[in-house]
Amino acid sequence: MLIPEYIDAHLLVLNKPSGLLCVPGRGEDKQDCLSARALQQWPDALVVHRLDQPTSGLVVMARSLAVQRALGDAFAARAVRKRYTAVVSGSPHAQPLPLGNALYPAMPQDGESWSLIDLPLVADWERRPLQRVDKEHGKPSQTWWRAMAADEAAALPTIPPDSTRLWLEPLTGRTHQLRLHMQAIGHAMLGDGLYASAAVQAMAPRLLLQAQQLGFAHPVSGAWLDCRLAADF
Repeated sequence: MLIPEYIDAHLLVLNKPSGLLCVPGRGEDKQDCLSARALQQWPDALVVHRLDQPTSGLVVMARSLAVQRALGDAFAARAVRKRYTAVVSGSPHAQPLPLGNALYPAMPQDGESWSLIDLPLVADWERRPLQRVDKEHGKPSQTWWRAMAADEAAALPTIPPDSTRLWLEPLTGRTHQLRLHMQAIGHAMLGDGLYASAAVQAMAPRLLLQAQQLGFAHPVSGAWLDCRLAADF
């Protein structure tokens, strides 16, 4: 039974576990998914967005076509605040964005200095479902990141040596964006079966990536909803 993180007559926010699909896949063995489980409890539940199968965390679903459209528009307009936590290999070197950069005003506003990964991504058709960095043909893709401060991580489980807890905020929403961006700068996520080396993949039993915070204006009331989870790794 799913226990919503938030629910009302218009929408619900669910916590997807790692390993569960958001929507059905191809084959009888891929029919169990978050949307199917939600429909068993809420027959009006409609998909708005997705998380990768190995990623855990917050997913919002609409309960009417009008709300589905409104939430979809909000995601497309980058009006939804999404913050992820991840554990990556090594210690990424912070590179704060200069004040004059055009993307500086879009930096997360939490009083901290964030770095930006700005690498265009495109589908790697010969190695599907992989994506790749392609500066000539890729779509613009930006990810904000910063190392989690000691006080933020004080109550969390110990992570392996030579790894770092990060906050990540995607400005765009490309497939595998967070995973590939971190790998592209030399710091793949622990447990990542697609983009990490065998050694880094073996450092965790699952992909250490969680959609931990989700904020957006309620499409009916206009009130700001700020949903947050405790870290699950």
